[in-house]
Amino acid sequence: QVQLVESGGGLVQPGGSLRLSCAASGFTLSSYTIGWFRQAPGKERVAVSCISSSASTITYADSVKGRFTISRNNAKNTVYLQMNSLRPEDTAVYYCAASSTYSCRGSRYDYWGQGTQVTVSS
Repeated sequence: QVQLVESGGGLVQPGGSLRLSCAASGFTLSSYTIGWFRQAPGKERVAVSCISSSASTITYADSVKGRFTISRNNAKNTVYLQMNSLRPEDTAVYYCAASSTYSCRGSRYDYWGQGTQVTVSS
């Protein structure tokens, strides 16, 4: 059974850090582009960052450039999103997803995780 499971979300103060993990089972993560997306209450889901299968191509949303870092460990079938200098506007449910082609468009993704809540608040 193909499955993506996110973890690492939680409540953090502004300026703090979190590291999200996306673990895959039932398929080989190394063959896929992985994207992190987020959806805040009342807003559309948007792409945060995407990483190609070999990690040779990475894209960040302008809103997170310089603060977030995406990485992958194909041997562990896991992709990470390191989030630093968090802001209240980063509050959202964060999802990871897998695509067989490189894209940061959600419609191009085949598999999705269930999401993990990130709340940035004092």
